[in-house]
Amino acid sequence: MPRPASVRRDKLIKDVVTYVLLAIFLLLFIFPIYWTFITSIKIAADTFTSKFLPFLQFKPTLKGWIGQLEAAENFKALLNSTIIGVASAALATLLGSMAGYALARFRFRRVRNIDIISWFLGLRIMPPIALALPIYALMLSLRLLDTHLSVILIHAAFFLPYAVLVSRDAFRSIPIEIEESALVDGCSRFQIFFRIALPLIAPALAAIFILTFAFSWNEFLFAFVLTDRIAVTMPVYIAGTVTTVGVLFDALSVRAMLAIIPPVILGLLVQRYIVSGLTMGAVKG
Repeated sequence: MPRPASVRRDKLIKDVVTYVLLAIFLLLFIFPIYWTFITSIKIAADTFTSKFLPFLQFKPTLKGWIGQLEAAENFKALLNSTIIGVASAALATLLGSMAGYALARFRFRRVRNIDIISWFLGLRIMPPIALALPIYALMLSLRLLDTHLSVILIHAAFFLPYAVLVSRDAFRSIPIEIEESALVDGCSRFQIFFRIALPLIAPALAAIFILTFAFSWNEFLFAFVLTDRIAVTMPVYIAGTVTTVGVLFDALSVRAMLAIIPPVILGLLVQRYIVSGLTMGAVKG
């Protein structure tokens, strides 16, 4: 039976509004990236103008890209960010999955599970600047300043609550009967955790790792406080374009594009794991 004209009209209006809103959000997301890119191919004089159409309003140049790609400091900062991001994400994912499994499968008596979860949430909402000076003093006393290890430990510690809470919900979505059958067959708790539970929540682990890596890649405060020359990350290196003579917009734009490209490519490759991983445990309470 054909639908009334009013129903079709309402659906059409709804679809048009939806696509218009999506187009607006897409433009808001893409335009800053586009503006950064075209600034990177402008000469210094054109960076202070509103020209945004290459070959029509200005002549593009690759001098900025060539100059930055020839600088070894760019690749050193990218390598430092990669090392710190991968290591801190792996550490947070491993420790967070262990804590999440314990909170999902065991009941603690002295300190209740809900209290532990509240403590993790409290760590997540704590302003990082409040701990910057104590952490600096701690790393100074341990002689770990300007090392990869200091930033890795701090990033893993600050992103650990997120890993714990997401993995806990993912473990709760697994039927406990699977683990009980493994216990009957003689498996230990560690065997169940590593051989059964972890493979079953692989999408959630992938989402935790990817998002934690992204958080570490973009983190500036602790990377700035704890590093100086050896372990400088890309966000800290990008901040170095602000000099006493002004902002070097061409160098800033090239460095920003170099920092944007790896996470964007990684996100596009594994976006389906992020969605499926974050939705694990969303239905079961």
